[in-house]
Amino acid sequence: MYKKTLLAAVAMSALGLSAPAMAQDYSAEPNYGTFSIQPGFADDPRVINVQSGGSVDASGISSDCAGYISDAPDVRLNYGQGSGTLPLIIGAMADSDTTLVINAPDGSWYCDDDRGADLNPLIRFHQPQAGQYDIWVGTYGGSDLHPARLYITELESTLADDQGGSSSGGGSSGGGGTNYGSVSLQSGFTPDPYLVRVQAGGSMSASNMASGCAGYVSSAADFELDYTSGSLPLYISADAMADTTLVVRAPNGSYYCDDDSGEGNNPRVWLQTPMTGRYQIWVGTFSSGSLQAAELNISELYSE
Repeated sequence: MYKKTLLAAVAMSALGLSAPAMAQDYSAEPNYGTFSIQPGFADDPRVINVQSGGSVDASGISSDCAGYISDAPDVRLNYGQGSGTLPLIIGAMADSDTTLVINAPDGSWYCDDDRGADLNPLIRFHQPQAGQYDIWVGTYGGSDLHPARLYITELESTLADDQGGSSSGGGSSGGGGTNYGSVSLQSGFTPDPYLVRVQAGGSMSASNMASGCAGYVSSAADFELDYTSGSLPLYISADAMADTTLVVRAPNGSYYCDDDSGEGNNPRVWLQTPMTGRYQIWVGTFSSGSLQAAELNISELYSE
């Protein structure tokens, strides 16, 4: 910790910055836990529920930093040595205006306010160092605490980037502020099924979107599918250990919702004659509460 403290001091000196009298303390126990992640980790993205904000003005670190953060880090990430081929992307999403402050393993400070989609903060490390990343999620313009989600991912398709764009396997993507990206697929696509790891759930009741919809979803769509139809049906389903639900908004604005029609009482939406266009997809949890790991399944060859 001494080396890291010294490096941080050198970095601030090189930038012509002095430590504020009331400053964040990256040696403190993090508010929402310490996570150890190896490159290529399976549960990507790692999503952590936090409260953004605090009493410390982040601009005291650098003029590039904004918002109010807590004294202690919100999350500490111990990131393992990678092959150098995957980026490390850290972002936050919330209904309030949030910011990010990160102290990297070499003591350097990184800050962002609006680089991510929908003016959410996002910081991308193209060649991430192994070591300790201390992460703060701030609130812009005030010290009030607000619910937020912190995302840690190596997948470009997970967090849309308003400046750099994002992409996902299987086709071009449009970003659009979705939680887990987007894809363009034509009828007869391979591999079938197309799978996306997501975190099901959110704070909004799906019944607010359309009558007959169940569960709790995020305000932003989890995934977008730009689909070119053919002669095959389209099946959209989710698999999870938790009780999940589905909401699908078709290109014509119609909503399709399901709870238990799929295998093992998982949700499934079956479109016998799907139209060409953009489908917005939400994966919900039947009960409100914490996010749950799930797998979104897009297929033309669904079988019971």
